[in-house]
Amino acid sequence: MPQPQSFKNHSRYDPQFHFILLPLLGRNLIVAIGATIYRWPSFPHMHLWWIVMSIVLLGMAGLSRGYALKNQDRLIRLEEQLRLADLVDDDHLGLIDALTIDQFVGLRFASDAEVVALAQRAVTEHLTRKQIKQAILNWRPDNNRI
Repeated sequence: MPQPQSFKNHSRYDPQFHFILLPLLGRNLIVAIGATIYRWPSFPHMHLWWIVMSIVLLGMAGLSRGYALKNQDRLIRLEEQLRLADLVDDDHLGLIDALTIDQFVGLRFASDAEVVALAQRAVTEHLTRKQIKQAILNWRPDNNRI
């Protein structure tokens, strides 16, 4: 049985991205630089182009991962806005507008019983995502993240 999710074990790696794609792209860049150094007189433009394209591919991989994470953060913000709208009193709906995306991402792990108080604390104390996660007492697992 897997260990219950908590602050200490909630982060995860995407094996295809972190252990296959990035190492291969990094290795490609290293091989391109090595080939350029050791075989410089022959086809210098082709070797330089190989280095440039290796850097471009690494950049594209980083950008695509960043876009996916940014999109996930926006969806989390929407989900948490809807959840807080159901849980807070009508008098305190302004609390939702005062939270940042970073704070919403931290609040997604808080249970319904503590999310409102933790949201108020996050706004008044300007808590970061990490500080909010550390303050959670009843962890609500999120197993569907990227």
